[in-house]
Amino acid sequence: MHAIIKTGGKQYRVAEGQTLKIESLPVNPGDSIELDEVLLISDNAGTQVGTPHITGAKVLANVLAHGRAPKIRIVKFRRRKHYRKQMGHRQNFTEIEIKSIVRG
Repeated sequence: MHAIIKTGGKQYRVAEGQTLKIESLPVNPGDSIELDEVLLISDNAGTQVGTPHITGAKVLANVLAHGRAPKIRIVKFRRRKHYRKQMGHRQNFTEIEIKSIVRG
């Protein structure tokens, strides 16, 4: 069984037992969270598609840790003008483990 959920402005395909890095959430490691923006659920019985969400469906997950992604470099450069600017960015994330997918 797998589902497509929406969190942090992004969509993720998840399955039970999967570990996933999502946008940072204000929860403590070890807590359980409930993701209720489920867009699609599919298993052997069939596929259920929401319009836009499936009412009553939810994905239960445990928060494993918080972290920061590797640094990316942003470079602005103008040729022949002696202009160069470098910046770096590290995105915060929350690592979760999917426990169960509940149909609506």
